[in-house]
Amino acid sequence: MKHSNPIRSHRDLGVWQLGMRLAERIYAITQAFPPDERFGLTSQQRRAAASVPANIAEGNARDYTQDYLRFLSITIGSLAEVETYLELAVRLQYGAPEHSQDVEELIAEERRMLRGLQRSLRSKLIPPSP
Repeated sequence: MKHSNPIRSHRDLGVWQLGMRLAERIYAITQAFPPDERFGLTSQQRRAAASVPANIAEGNARDYTQDYLRFLSITIGSLAEVETYLELAVRLQYGAPEHSQDVEELIAEERRMLRGLQRSLRSKLIPPSP
């Protein structure tokens, strides 16, 4: 099914805006990581966090709803990566634990919004009952 998008830009999406906030927070938190993690955990966590809004934007730009849904699924996977790297950083005692709590809340909210967007898009794929 062709993806009809009343939104002018991915920038108009709250889920994209929240993804950007999450990525900004991850970049800020990882600045305090040990220098020897620059090419390890810091890089991995930043890449995963940046891919959250990037995949939302790319999916939104696609012509077909199925493509959009595929990118949202990838986004949820990236979000799980961010969450896992954050947990590992806490266990390794990198950064301040209080910062991880607010990021965990952002992750939970982002996941809820992504699932809601998926439900909304899937409902457009199902033909109405007679």
